[in-house]
Amino acid sequence: MAEKKKWIKGATENSHGQFRKKAEHAGKSTLAFAHDHETDEDRTGKQARLAENLIKAAHHSAHKTNKASASHKTIRTAMYGHKE
Repeated sequence: MAEKKKWIKGATENSHGQFRKKAEHAGKSTLAFAHDHETDEDRTGKQARLAENLIKAAHHSAHKTNKASASHKTIRTAMYGHKE
């Protein structure tokens, strides 16, 4: 589990909610925007694939423990740029 947190931290370290802002500018949810751009070959495509994976991980983690876990909060903070 510690290794997963390390790669997530490294992958989202400098994001500061950039992908979320792109989605808001397009008038879509983060997941919908990610789904639309998952096949792109540019930076947005990489961000979209990462966002989808992090959203899925957070979803599975929350359901596994039946509440938002620490990793779920870490993922949301990294994706949306703020704490809950």
